[in-house]
Amino acid sequence: MKVAFLGTGLMGLPMVKRLLAANINVIAYNRTPEKMTPLQAAGAEIVTQPRQAISAADCIILMLSNRAAIYQVLLTDTSSHTLSGRSIIQMGTITPIESQEIRDAVVAAGGEYIEAPVLGSIPEAEIGKLIVMVGAEPEQYQRHRKLLQNFGSEPLLIGPVGVASALTLALNQLIASLATSFALSLAFVQLQEIDVNIFMRILRDSKLYAPAFDQHLVRMLEGNYRQANLPIKQLIKETDLFISEAKSLGLNLSSIEGVRQVLQSAFKMSYPDDDFTSIFPVIREWGEISGE
Repeated sequence: MKVAFLGTGLMGLPMVKRLLAANINVIAYNRTPEKMTPLQAAGAEIVTQPRQAISAADCIILMLSNRAAIYQVLLTDTSSHTLSGRSIIQMGTITPIESQEIRDAVVAAGGEYIEAPVLGSIPEAEIGKLIVMVGAEPEQYQRHRKLLQNFGSEPLLIGPVGVASALTLALNQLIASLATSFALSLAFVQLQEIDVNIFMRILRDSKLYAPAFDQHLVRMLEGNYRQANLPIKQLIKETDLFISEAKSLGLNLSSIEGVRQVLQSAFKMSYPDDDFTSIFPVIREWGEISGE
C-alpha cells in the first residue's frame, strides 16, 4: 500500500515519520516545500503538487489546517476521476458539517471518506500515543484500523462521519478552558505570595489535578513559549470552531467566550506560533494589558 500524506506541518511531520518507521511507502505534500526536507531525508517521496500524491496513492491522509485548505488541496487542484477508488482519511480538526460535506464530495467523485481526528500534540505524535477518534462505518473502521494504529494504539470508532469531529471540538474546548483556569489559579497564588510548590503538592493530591498542569507549569514559570506543542493560533481556530458549533445548539457560551478573549490577547502579545501556554503572562498582567 502506498499512502499520500497531505499536510506535513507540526503534527504531520512526526506522523509521517511514524509511517516511514513502519516501512509504509509515503508520498508527502505540503504547501510550504521547505517543511518537507526532513521527510525527504527520512525516506518519503516528495511531490510539489497534491494531484501527484493523490494519483499515485491508494490511501490519502489529510492533516490540513481547515476546510478551505482541504478543498483547495483535495477537491480543487484535482479532477473527480483522480479520487475514484481511493480512500480519504481526514485527520485535522473541522466541524461535523464540514466533514460531512467533504465526505459527500469525495463519495460523489467515486472515493470513500472517513474522519479520524486526534487528541494529543507533538510529543504524543512522535511516539504513536495520539488518541485517534474515528467517524466511519464499522467495515471502514476495521479496514483502516491497522494503518491508524501507527498514530495511536487503540483507535476508537465513535460513530458515523461527523460524530468524531464533534467529540474532538468538545475535547479541544477543555484544553483551552483547563489551561486558562490553571493559569488564573497560578497567577493568583503567586500574587498572594503562596509557595507554588505547596500549591502544586495539594493540587496533585486532589481530584482537581490533570497531568497537563505540570507540563503547563514548566512553561509558565520559565516563560518559554517557543517550540510549541500546540500553537496559540491553532487553539484559537479550534476554539472558534467549537463556539460556532455550540452556538447553533443554543448553549450558554459565556465561559468559553471569556477564554477566547484571553487566547486572542495572548496571540496579539506573542508570536502566532508560540505555545498556547503564553496565556499566562496575559492573565498575570491583565490590568496592564487591558489598560485598567
